[in-house]
Amino acid sequence: MSISWGYSPKIEKYIPLAEFPADQYLIIARQAIENLGWSLSHVSETGLIAYTPISFQSYSEEISIRIHGNFAVVKSECVGIQMLFNDYGKNDLNLEKFFHEFEYVEFHLKDVWEESLQNFHQFIATQDDHYFEKAPLATKNKIKNVLFLFFPQKGYTVTPILVLLNIFYYIAFVIFSIVWLRYQFVRNGSSYDPEFIEELKKVALNFGVNQRNLVLGGDYWRLITYQFIHGSKSHLFFNMYALVYLGLMIENKLGWKKYLFIYLVSGICGGLVSLIFHQEGVMMGASGAIMGLYGAFIALLITKSFEPRATKALLASTLIVSLLVLVNGVFGKRVDNAAHIGGFVSGFIFTYILNYKWDKTFEVKTWARYAVSILLFLLFFSGVLHFSPKYGTEEYRKLRDTFNGNLGSLNGIMNLKISLPKDVKLASIKEDGIIPMERNLVVIKQMQALNLRPEDAKERDEKIKLSKVSHRAVMLMYRDIKADSTYRYSKETSNALARVFEILYQ
Repeated sequence: MSISWGYSPKIEKYIPLAEFPADQYLIIARQAIENLGWSLSHVSETGLIAYTPISFQSYSEEISIRIHGNFAVVKSECVGIQMLFNDYGKNDLNLEKFFHEFEYVEFHLKDVWEESLQNFHQFIATQDDHYFEKAPLATKNKIKNVLFLFFPQKGYTVTPILVLLNIFYYIAFVIFSIVWLRYQFVRNGSSYDPEFIEELKKVALNFGVNQRNLVLGGDYWRLITYQFIHGSKSHLFFNMYALVYLGLMIENKLGWKKYLFIYLVSGICGGLVSLIFHQEGVMMGASGAIMGLYGAFIALLITKSFEPRATKALLASTLIVSLLVLVNGVFGKRVDNAAHIGGFVSGFIFTYILNYKWDKTFEVKTWARYAVSILLFLLFFSGVLHFSPKYGTEEYRKLRDTFNGNLGSLNGIMNLKISLPKDVKLASIKEDGIIPMERNLVVIKQMQALNLRPEDAKERDEKIKLSKVSHRAVMLMYRDIKADSTYRYSKETSNALARVFEILYQ
């Protein structure tokens, strides 16, 4: 069993017909396919198309036979995205079964050719001989090599442009990051680590990543630019791999205008859902828009935009891949599943609105479909912005770290030696106690000015109590030492110190 590799794994066999009539070859092939239990999708004078059943080993392959002159081109091709870019021997096994069954059928039909030929010609007279140009994998079959994936052509116009934009944007992002980080290294005269991440984050922000507070603050353009930023070569590769597959399958069905509209709007909706669930950090990548295309694909399938037999195979493969992406988002690290879900749902809804055909007596104009879609989008957009408070999470984290750092200086005065001179003890309490605790009172005022998430607001309330108690404790310590050179604390001071530890370790 040979394994087929590639973007769309397939195996083709060129069978010379010689003096064997093409119609007889198709009659035998048709019967062989029916015997194998494969779903026959199309039969015409120039060939046929069928789909294998869905199983644990396969979510269907397309079997096609095309008559070209004196040759029959028999092909088995994977329908959906294949993990690790290989077919695991499925296509080779399909052709092996077909040719074996072909010989069996040929032997048993030899005595009834006249009747079979008459029925066949009556049937194909009613069939569309141009169906091969509209079949689900028709656009994929025009791709002769990998370079063709980057050139616009009929039915595949927007996708290569989007792919190239993503690639160029990633290259620009990488080059600018390297130049900027090297500049920081030269300017500082030392390694930029551990500030590497912060510097890289600045570059990403300048390139337009999605970030909650910036978007809520008016940087709405980030909901588009974040779709073209990727954090690594693998991130870019797998997103573009999925984009090309979806473009080949559905751009010709939607038309380039609807396709581009759904791609961008799904990406924006994915970004909006993402900022609902991510109060801090940055979000980037085309996966929200790509999941929107998966949603669009499913909407096309359930609205009968594909031939019924093909629909079953395509729907299974698309649902499986979509589910795998969403499951990976649940268990994977640094995966923005909120954007995936938001993009998927919005892509499905907008495609359904733009493409669904109601009763023939009730035709909805294209402009009306776009108007409804844009209205729904604007309602969702304004709703998210209105009901999403702008939290000062990142600023709070910095202030909290400063607060904890000041609080840590108390360790220096907890065990002052009795033998130390009075002025030394007073200086230590002032330096390591009073001054840091007064700084914390300022930090607390800054914290109180922030709008925080409930969990951060609760923590801030504890910091407020701690700041007041700790400041009072060090002031009492200073008072006691100043009044008595021995290392004795009053009951009031001892209780204040005990209260500090109680809050710290509760």
